[in-house]
Formats: sequence, structure tokens, C-alpha cells
Amino acid sequence: MPLIRAFRGLRPAPGRAEDVLAPPYDVLSTEEARERARDRPWSFLHISKPEIDLPPQTDPYRDAVYAKAAENLRRMIEAGVLVRDPEPRLYVYRLRMGGHVQTGIVAVASVSEYERNRIRKHEFTRPVKEDDRVRQIEAVNAQTGPVLLAHPDHAGVERALDEWTRAHAPVVDVEADDGVQHSLWVIDEPEVIRRLEAAFDAMPALYIADGHHRSAAAARVAARRRAQSQTGGAAEASHEYFLSVIFPARQMRILDYNRVVRDLNGMDPERFLARVRERFEVVPSEGPVRPDRPATFGMYVDGRWYRLRLRPEHIPADDPVRRLDVSLLQENLLAPVLGIGDPRTDERIDFVGGIRGLEALERRVDSGEMAVAFSLYPTRMADLMAVADAGEVMPPKSTWFEPKLADGLVSHVLD
Repeated sequence: MPLIRAFRGLRPAPGRAEDVLAPPYDVLSTEEARERARDRPWSFLHISKPEIDLPPQTDPYRDAVYAKAAENLRRMIEAGVLVRDPEPRLYVYRLRMGGHVQTGIVAVASVSEYERNRIRKHEFTRPVKEDDRVRQIEAVNAQTGPVLLAHPDHAGVERALDEWTRAHAPVVDVEADDGVQHSLWVIDEPEVIRRLEAAFDAMPALYIADGHHRSAAAARVAARRRAQSQTGGAAEASHEYFLSVIFPARQMRILDYNRVVRDLNGMDPERFLARVRERFEVVPSEGPVRPDRPATFGMYVDGRWYRLRLRPEHIPADDPVRRLDVSLLQENLLAPVLGIGDPRTDERIDFVGGIRGLEALERRVDSGEMAVAFSLYPTRMADLMAVADAGEVMPPKSTWFEPKLADGLVSHVLD
């Protein structure tokens, strides 16, 4: 099966993208989504967070929530707010956030190649979140949230997308309320589509950057539909592919994913600093510390910033997971000094995306809610790909990708 292919995208009708586009479903709480969708009847949040149209305190996993998503999708199609392309297309998607620009392709990616690990993972998934995405796909009979993928450098693909965007006008060019510009072009020339599909098919692998639950859910839906088919399911059936946005790995932007801890594990600040010095060089700083290299960390405690540098003998050279900065901090400070054994389950630790700035770390500590904060150097795409190539799993909260994709820009209907 081809690694990717064109599909008949369901997308906003001309002039309706600004009404439709919404943040990803998993970056907003229900209350935040309800506020964002207020007086916006065509916001895609009515599909991706349909509990906002039900009574407050509704369990988001109730059957009625998924039924509401299907009802809202039908309503938007019947009203002509969303329309489906008559023939399979590929789409160019460009994100612009300040001076950062990334240009990729919207396509559907092969479930079989995902199952063979040619589309590579780097995270565990949680059953409850997988179940949620399976029920959403089955209810609306579509994949409405794209999986964010990265591809290895390929000058031919980048050149083809650049040439297309120079020669054609975008069908969507919208600035979201967070200042991110979302632009979309439709590729409708069969020969260009064929060349792009062939270029991707020659790639050794694609890498999931964000969307492990969505891709796992798509694979479960495909397996279920194969089992329900007397013939085992057609290889080209729409459920054998999942909605994806694929960018060159070198263009993708990972921000720091920082940590805050509720207490000092029974120590006062002086004793805590002494324990940290056992493995780190500790230098006081006059201002916030944003690490500029691996194995260096900022630490804010007792109203003051420090720059930490892990001593070289504690940095493994040949382990793609243990050499990650999130692992170095966990194994050399969070676990042995602060007693954070499992950051997935320990309620004493919380995580703060770098988009919120270092001031957010100071606020959490100065308020008394937390006792210490750590700023990290961002995980690099090369490290993510090395972990995936090794078949390993990254620690939780290792990556924070910005800018975020928009929901509602293109959806994949299952025929």
C-alpha cells in the first residue's frame, strides 16, 4: 500500500474558514472551549468538543456527546458550511507564527504502514484516550483531527510545494486569535499528486510528532472494519488511511516542556541545593534561565534562579532515551533528590509548556502552589527520530510543538 495518498477532503466552503477553524480538541478544557465557541455556531469545537452543547458537568465520554458531534457535523454539511472535494486531492498547509514558517502536506497515511512501524511512534498511549478517539471516529464516520507527522529531508517535496504555492492562490488564509496564520492550497493536478505520492513512498519512514492516540484509534477502527467485512476489507478502503499533516522534520519547532514540583521532599532550600550540587554545577543567576544547550537546566527556588549543568560523567552517550534532557533531569534530580519516581502518576509534579514563558514558572512557585521549577532545553527532532528508530518510548511530556494545527481545516470522511 502507498505510504500516503490523496483523498476527498471535507473543508470549509469559500469564505467560511474563519468561522470554522478551531484549536485542537486536546489543548482546551471544556469550559475554555465553551467560551471560545460562544456566538460562533460554525466553530469546529461543536464537533471536536461537543459536550459544550450539552448541560454543564456532562461527562465528555457519554454516548450523547458523540451523538452530538455527529449531529453537529451533519448540520454543518447540510448548511453548506463544510463541503467535500469531488475528487481526491492533496493539500499544502503553511503555518506562520511570528518569524517561524513551516510548509507541509495534508494527506492520508497508511494504517498498514503504521502497523509495520514504517510510520514510527515514540509514546505510549492511554486506553481511555484511545477509546475516546475510536468512539469519535465511529460516531461521525470521519477523522476530524489530523495526526502531526514529520518526514526526513526531501528537497524534491519541498520544491514541489514551494512551486505550487507560488503559482496558485490559497483557498484559506486566516489568522487565528493566537496570531498564527493558517494557509491552505488545494493540489488538483493528477501528475503533481502522482509525483508527490511517489516521493513519499520512497521515504524510509515517517515519524509521529503529535497524535499517537488519533493514529492508534484509526488503526483500531480499521481492524474492526476489516473484521466486519466478509472479504477482509479492501486495501484501498478509506478506513485503511488516517488524516495526517506532514512537515519536513527540519522545519518543525519544538519548545521546552518545563517542570514544577510541589515540595522539596522534606528539605529546606539550603539542604536541597546541597543535594543538587552532588551531580550538577550550580551557578546563581540574576534573571530567568533559558537553557541554550543540552544537559543544562534553569532552576527557580526560594525566589532565585540558578543555572544547572549536569556533570559529563552522568550523561550516557549511547542511549537515545536516557540522554534526553527530560531523562537527565528525571534520573539525576527529580527521582533521587525530590523522590518523583513516576512522573506519569506522581501528583507532586506538573508540566508547563514553553509557550507560556518562564514567567509562568515563577508565578507557580511565588504563589506557594509549587516549591521549585525547572526550565529545560527543548528536545530536538533528531533525538525524537532516534528514539523512534530504536523502537523506544520517550518519557512523558518530552515535546511541545508550536505552532499547533487547526481543527476543521480538512477532515477525512470514511466512505
